[in-house]
Amino acid sequence: MQQNICIIDDDPICVFGIKKLLKETNLFDTISTHANGLEAIQDFQKSIDKNKSLPSIIFLDINMPIMDGWEFLEEFRKISFKNREHVRIYIVSSSVDPRDLLKAKSIIEVDDYFIKPITNKAIQKAIENVNL
Repeated sequence: MQQNICIIDDDPICVFGIKKLLKETNLFDTISTHANGLEAIQDFQKSIDKNKSLPSIIFLDINMPIMDGWEFLEEFRKISFKNREHVRIYIVSSSVDPRDLLKAKSIIEVDDYFIKPITNKAIQKAIENVNL
């Protein structure tokens, strides 16, 4: 089974760091990136239209231009459950605001919340929760 990961973040340094840690695992066929939630939603819709599966894991930033992480989650919920049921979403944010953490915990689609910079331990935790 092909395993894919998606990073949705407008910070190229963060994206580079996550990709580097993920490549070291040698577990994923594709690591796609999007600079905002709208690009990701549009890409996911194209995948669904082509009968392709969505990424196994999404690392999602909160603060981005065009469509932020919270708006992305609202749009992601509109995708049929059948297409998104095996997707794990991890928020990766520089925000330490307790309100953001509480909001993330209240959203069923969010599996965990990691503070930037993401660590190898956080990557391993995310990977362990996916059926590889």
